Amino acid sequence: MYNKSSNNIAWSVLDLATVLEGKTAADSFHNSLRLAKYAEQLGYTRYWFAEHHNMPNVASSATPVLIGYVAGGTSTIRVGAGGIMLPNHAPLIVAEQFGTLASLYPGRIDLGLGRAPGTDQLTAYAIRGENFRAEVNFAQDIQKLQTFFSADNSNSKVRAIPGEGLDIPIWILGSSTDSALLAAAMGLPYAFASHFAPAQFLKAIDIYRKNFRPSASLTAPYVISCVNVIAAGTDAEATRLSTSLQQLFFGIISGRRRLLQAPVDDISKILNEAETASLQQMLTYSFIGGPGKISQTLQLFLEKTTVNEVMVVSHIYDQDARLESYKIFAEAATIFH
Repeated sequence: MYNKSSNNIAWSVLDLATVLEGKTAADSFHNSLRLAKYAEQLGYTRYWFAEHHNMPNVASSATPVLIGYVAGGTSTIRVGAGGIMLPNHAPLIVAEQFGTLASLYPGRIDLGLGRAPGTDQLTAYAIRGENFRAEVNFAQDIQKLQTFFSADNSNSKVRAIPGEGLDIPIWILGSSTDSALLAAAMGLPYAFASHFAPAQFLKAIDIYRKNFRPSASLTAPYVISCVNVIAAGTDAEATRLSTSLQQLFFGIISGRRRLLQAPVDDISKILNEAETASLQQMLTYSFIGGPGKISQTLQLFLEKTTVNEVMVVSHIYDQDARLESYKIFAEAATIFH
């Protein structure tokens, strides 16, 4: 379930089913399956989708459906949610959905849980209705999920069928110290969104480790860090490919979201100096370069953070280049495995 040795780093994939300019959501889904099959060959540990809503460039809104699609097209890689935004859903429904997935693909399904809406406030209200403030019940809802998955719930009047008695690992996702404290208190593994919210990353994982309480599912702290990776044959080519990532993130910051754009030779023709500078903090944990630079920066990152697992998200327009990026990263990460 988890990689227990701190000296044995695992590496995984985060996918938002990002929609490319000139393409459709269906194209993104086919690209996801293609990448998952390749990641499986390269030795990646897990392949997660993230739940988002009302975003034209992100097609992973029906997260359990995509998990089933990719799990059905692969054979060994773990597939899961990174994550399900639990306040958007009744715990029983989540238990039934992931119980179904775990029944179809035993030993391969992960359930990462977040408390954010994964969207704007208006859309969150459309999803949650009168449960708009449901994030305050996040800890209690996780406990409900654990109860539904427990074999001891078999005599309850409300049961998750399927789901009951199945081994479905639960992860806490977060981008703040609040989530770190919760994961530590519950004795659950912790995945941090350092790919877009780096500011509290180091503080959060320190709090998690210092406050961790062993549980039946996990005896020692386990940290996943999600990072951006744009790897290519040369530093110059990786820099060019990374202009798609810069355009995507600037759309998030400015509120002018667009489909993932093709790379450009000169980003200054699209973003001015101030706009480019505004991206730097958000992209703190981004590995951009050729094989040598990727290996060097990865080593420094692992020495500084001692995370157990690195989860890679690569917003690259050309899908062959995207596959190559994951290959280069896997080759670099293998040294630490």
